[in-house]
Amino acid sequence: MKFPKPYTLKEIAALIDCDFKGDENFEILGINEIHVVEPGDIVFVDHPKYYDKALQSAATIVLINKEVDCPEGKALLISEDPFRDFNKITEHFKPFKASHSAIAADAVIGEGTVIQPNCFIGHNVTIGKNCVIHANVSIYDDAVIGDGVTIHAGTILGASAFYYKNRPEGYDQLKSGGRVVIKDHVDIGALCTIDRGVTGDTTIGEGSKLDNQIQIGHDTLIGKKCLIASQTGIAGCVVVEDNVTIWGQVGVKSGITIKKGSVLYAQSGVGNTTEEGKTYFGSPAQEARLSFKEMAYIKKIPEILQKLKNL
Repeated sequence: MKFPKPYTLKEIAALIDCDFKGDENFEILGINEIHVVEPGDIVFVDHPKYYDKALQSAATIVLINKEVDCPEGKALLISEDPFRDFNKITEHFKPFKASHSAIAADAVIGEGTVIQPNCFIGHNVTIGKNCVIHANVSIYDDAVIGDGVTIHAGTILGASAFYYKNRPEGYDQLKSGGRVVIKDHVDIGALCTIDRGVTGDTTIGEGSKLDNQIQIGHDTLIGKKCLIASQTGIAGCVVVEDNVTIWGQVGVKSGITIKKGSVLYAQSGVGNTTEEGKTYFGSPAQEARLSFKEMAYIKKIPEILQKLKNL
């Protein structure tokens, strides 16, 4: 998430009431999660296990809960609670704004687009040309939808990321300030849910087709011309490359990559990055031919046991 203009290290430290280490005029351009940070971004870290990863990332400002040696060309924001203060920054630059109409006044809707009754279109939403948005679709703030997109009834774009910190008093949610971006000529079925990014975008690539009742988590990137069948659940921060086919009731673990041209058969549980162009089945998923061989061998177990008894 980029800020509307550059801020200094001193200004952001004052915003969240914390100490800093570095030049007070050090330029800050935005905030991001570790997997998408760029120079000028703030990244937060609150566990020693991940200090080095954050300090060596592309981020040039690290929001951290301990003063440590700062790599050259970087700065620190030193906070007793980086998670809380990351939320403060998100809430300052992306505050929740109540809507007073079904279609926000600042939404931009392209020529030829049809919006059916009972839809909600939030603040700063952009919808392209010749789209069809069916009844009871909810599109939260800041979503970007391309041309020729069809979204079927009951689908929700832009709900908050499922991202929590476990505290003694209960779970504390990381605020979501990112977007949902739907590229041109995407079809989204009924009752799908696509969460917004925490700080970046959850993106559905051009020409991809989603069946009904699909869940896509925060910051996930779906490539071009993918086919995803019903009741599939894809966790956050997944990369699905181009021309992937995912059949029904597949579950995909967070933070992995489904490589170009992969096929995931129905009811598979995918916990590791796939190889390009290969077909997978099972839970945990492996190459389909291996899974089918194992199933064939298992069916032979009673026959083998009977033969052993007869020896």
